[in-house]
Amino acid sequence: MNPPLDFRDIQDKLSTQFRPWQRSFHFWVRAIDIYTGYKAFQLRVSFVKDVQKQEAMWERQHELAADKLYDMCYDLGGFFLKIAQIVGKPDLAPAPWVRRLVTLCDRAPATPFDTVRLVVEGELGRSVGEVFERFDVEPLGSASIAQVHRARLKGQKDDVVVKVQHPGVQELMMTDIRNVQAFALYMQKTDIKFDLYSVTKEMEKQIGYEFDFVREANAMEQIRSFLYKNNKRSPVIVPRLLKDLVTRKVLVMEYIDGIPILNLGDEMAKRGINPGGKIAATAKQNILKSLTLAYGQMILKSGFFHADPHPGNILICKGSEVALLDYGQVKDLPEPLRLGYANLVLAIADNDSIKASESYRELGIDTLTKCENEQEEMLKLAQTMFDTKLPPGVVMLQPFAEESSIKKIAVQGFPEELFSVLRTVHLLRGLSVGIGINYSCAEQWRPIAEEALFRAGRLKDKDLKSKIRNRRSFRRLFRRE
Repeated sequence: MNPPLDFRDIQDKLSTQFRPWQRSFHFWVRAIDIYTGYKAFQLRVSFVKDVQKQEAMWERQHELAADKLYDMCYDLGGFFLKIAQIVGKPDLAPAPWVRRLVTLCDRAPATPFDTVRLVVEGELGRSVGEVFERFDVEPLGSASIAQVHRARLKGQKDDVVVKVQHPGVQELMMTDIRNVQAFALYMQKTDIKFDLYSVTKEMEKQIGYEFDFVREANAMEQIRSFLYKNNKRSPVIVPRLLKDLVTRKVLVMEYIDGIPILNLGDEMAKRGINPGGKIAATAKQNILKSLTLAYGQMILKSGFFHADPHPGNILICKGSEVALLDYGQVKDLPEPLRLGYANLVLAIADNDSIKASESYRELGIDTLTKCENEQEEMLKLAQTMFDTKLPPGVVMLQPFAEESSIKKIAVQGFPEELFSVLRTVHLLRGLSVGIGINYSCAEQWRPIAEEALFRAGRLKDKDLKSKIRNRRSFRRLFRRE
């Protein structure tokens, strides 16, 4: 006969059972508050004729909303930390949002060390003391799904990083995603004429994969092998795995010494380097060039790519080398989409509105035109969605604005599998805007896109504009503007 539950056990079980409902309630209360605040403000500001006063009012409204959004993402954690990573970019969100949300990359509440120890020992089947000579109690960082600790294996000289999954996080994140999906359905029917629901469905699929660290380890090995084989020197550093210490909830890899990219400016200032000077500019160009080359090769040559290049996953090492961390979110593009996207890259690089429209149809992007200059707006939409360089005259994406391409050309159907490409490009754009370099990844990727199409028999040698045999084209195109 089982022993009777005491009051604390009953309380814990009820708390666990009702926690998803509590999260849903808190999300909807806060989301509705932010949304209705903006709708009421739009009405109020419409009565103000002075442009400068309008701008001051908007700044204040954004600051109020930013505080509320930050509090929601920080308090709820989980999936909302990923939302903060996507939204809090200099080219997409208002400046007050960016200032508040950019600090949330690794700000998830940490799991207590006693619980971490239980997870590690349960997964590895041995005590922490048997496996590790040293295991730091304080984590290096804590994100939405896991946290990482620095450690050293028995009998080894080099440090390692131990990634440990937060217990019980999967159920809560799935609850969060379904709430966001419902909100996305409402938004796409009212304010943003874009297939947001398909985007959230792809996010649900991708995040579901992140809970399996064995899958992540295999992805890391595949990408590491691809980049190291396709280059004399890999454009980015990929951590080396310790294959005997990988389970579904624990992953051990080499420790890489570097500076988070968000701290690069402060680190330069500490070392007496002017963050706005020539040395800093050269370093930033090298960093962006490395990331751009790595992603161009992964997406267009392989189709299998790291799909989460937010600042928290990028370290800057000695000599401006770039380390790319966290392979929980990866994407394997089907061949038709990989080649279709290569066509779109060429259309954007060539400023070809006809080819851009054709590429949209090939990719299965279903649009509804609401304007006279259909092809020009289609090209502008392609640049807005799939290039790091903003279209002429655009300094920040404003999907709510009447003159925005998304308002003029409604995206009714968007292939879920393309969302990872879209998100990757936008994160690269956010990095480029953040470090002050406005460049076109489409121009950089032209030789790689041409090579992909040439190898597939869809482009003849005489049609190669960048001459893929001459790799100097990639370096020459990379310039400050």
